[in-house]
Amino acid sequence: AFNLNLLQRIHRELDSDIDPSRFVHRAFFNEDQSRIEMHLVSRVAQTVTLEGRKFHFEAGESLHTENSYKYSLGSFTELAGSAGFESSGQWTDPRQLFSVHYLQRRP
Repeated sequence: AFNLNLLQRIHRELDSDIDPSRFVHRAFFNEDQSRIEMHLVSRVAQTVTLEGRKFHFEAGESLHTENSYKYSLGSFTELAGSAGFESSGQWTDPRQLFSVHYLQRRP
């Protein structure tokens, strides 16, 4: 998992005493925000040192690390339009869960 690898790199490269085994990766779909959220959740109460600074985590405390937004075909086309692009084509899987869009800048 990308998140847990991030903790290993922090430990190795940034002079940290962080222990990746004391965190668990948690991902879920936040329907209100239409996004997948990635979190690292502390398994125990702990204090981590990173480059001389101390950070305390309670057991169960979440560190929100990433958002991956999901758009319907219509909402993506609208978003692209608001940025000055128009759709010249789109391809989806049979269930329309994934899509690829060919966009061109509006003249």
